[in-house]
Amino acid sequence: MATAITLLLFPLCFLLFSSLLQTTKSLPPRSPIQCSGSSCVLSNAYGRWNDRIECQVPSVVYPTTEEEIITAVAEAVKNKKKVKVVSAFSHNIPPLSCPPSVDSVLISISRYNAGIEIDPVNLTVTVDSGVGLRDLLDQVESAGLSLVAAPYWEGVSIGGLLSTGSHGSSWWGRGGSVHDHVVGLSLVVPAGETEQYAKVLRLWRGDTRFNAALVSVGLLGVISKVTLTLEPRFKRSITNDFRDDATLEEDFISHAQNHEFADITWYPSQRKAVYRIDDRVPLNSSGDGINDFLGFQSTLIVASTGVRSTEKTLEKSRSTKGKCTLASTEIAYKRLIGNGLKNNGIAFLGYPVVGYQGQMQTSGSCLYSSVLNPLSMCPWDPRIKGLFFYESTAIFPASEFKNFIIDVKKLRDMNSEKLCGIDTYNGILMRFIKRSDAYLGQTEDSVVVDFNYFRADNASTPRLNQDVMEEIEQMAFIKYNARPHFGKNRRVAFFGFQYKYPKWGKFMQVKMQLDPDRVFDSFWLNQVLKSESKSEKEDGCALEGQCICSENRHCSPNRGYMCEPGLVYKEARVCRYSDNSAQ
Repeated sequence: MATAITLLLFPLCFLLFSSLLQTTKSLPPRSPIQCSGSSCVLSNAYGRWNDRIECQVPSVVYPTTEEEIITAVAEAVKNKKKVKVVSAFSHNIPPLSCPPSVDSVLISISRYNAGIEIDPVNLTVTVDSGVGLRDLLDQVESAGLSLVAAPYWEGVSIGGLLSTGSHGSSWWGRGGSVHDHVVGLSLVVPAGETEQYAKVLRLWRGDTRFNAALVSVGLLGVISKVTLTLEPRFKRSITNDFRDDATLEEDFISHAQNHEFADITWYPSQRKAVYRIDDRVPLNSSGDGINDFLGFQSTLIVASTGVRSTEKTLEKSRSTKGKCTLASTEIAYKRLIGNGLKNNGIAFLGYPVVGYQGQMQTSGSCLYSSVLNPLSMCPWDPRIKGLFFYESTAIFPASEFKNFIIDVKKLRDMNSEKLCGIDTYNGILMRFIKRSDAYLGQTEDSVVVDFNYFRADNASTPRLNQDVMEEIEQMAFIKYNARPHFGKNRRVAFFGFQYKYPKWGKFMQVKMQLDPDRVFDSFWLNQVLKSESKSEKEDGCALEGQCICSENRHCSPNRGYMCEPGLVYKEARVCRYSDNSAQ
């Protein structure tokens, strides 16, 4: 009864809380580097990596100029220390930025964020790598220009988003990946004693090292400056079209081909898909809309903690129906308010929503504040007991994606309620990126799939219907050989990732040319690159995606979760709950 009452009250409370958001400022995110005395710890924006690791930071440097970056790298090389780099935001989910040992230096680019040089003649902008995406967009737009590709979340630095291959959505022009709009970049790399232990490489399109540096995962050096192409300022028109998902596997290609900034959000448990009809319109088109995506808005702390409490109650009571009620309520609310689109910058009044590119491409209003004691913040902020989730992101060749949709539908049709946990968040988001010349880019036009789902507070706690999420994850990365997004995913998504990139060898050749002493190595990626053996698996390792289970002990047998084959993808091995096996 308590669960039912909570579910009935939640939608009403959520609507009330949301109506107050316009007058409530958000507490800015905390620094990812937290120090106590001489001891510092690095985490991400969510307060915990998607790995069982605490990242101790022995030494932190905060350069404000390129020259200071060179000095920091030179000092590290001279003293035979390893180097890693972190942004002001640290939204990476895997611990790519974590220094490997006490003989390491962490370079924070949070204060290296002043330089934005716009060249209106050549339609380019050169920017310091620590500049935040929103600052760049605002300055470019004020100069009457637009950046065509950017990720949907604006809480990233230019260097960080470039390192991990961040993207928007488009198969048109140069495509949706930001790195494919880069024409030059500067990289601070180790050097010998005669070159003062560090130097800057100015790389331009056409240089073979440039293709390695476009998506480098922090393995080559410190990105110091980036030059991006621009276009004359333009407007976009967005309409979210809700449809039945019956022909989704046939429609996704034509949708991407017909609309420049198309994406699709699929709610499989609800059998619905939302096709975003998103195209340029003439600059004189009426409209001053913004995209203030609901999931990135400032949220009252009491609302975030209330949602989390409801989720935990549903998990504990194993209430799949409760999760479905939550999902259907939230989807209906998103539809009602245009999922954060606002025609006049204040409210959603109906489609289409027309606005300037800089306000329609990306969002993140929960990042900003002008008050000292606010009542709201980003809903996943670790300082409150708010949202806590996994994010899986798989990149499929477009030619393979149809069959993946069909497989997920088969799994859904066995018991659609088991996918409500995905739909409670943002469903399955499909975006489109083009073939790239980057060595760690895509070898053909691709579809990027993102989905979020509940993560327990304790790593040893299994999740309701986790076998379904694990089967979809293994379908993507093993059956369909999808590539992981470098800034997201659990460890299992990265197993064997190097074999999915035909130019991995060329990338490593450049790595050894620029960093022969492996100063910028990632100890976490090195661990992932090691072959996975049964002897390395710990009890419960499959619960947080540290391994794929092969024995019951890798799940949680004492709570009824056993290692079982997949239901559709029979080769999958997932942790499935059974009443008969519970003790």
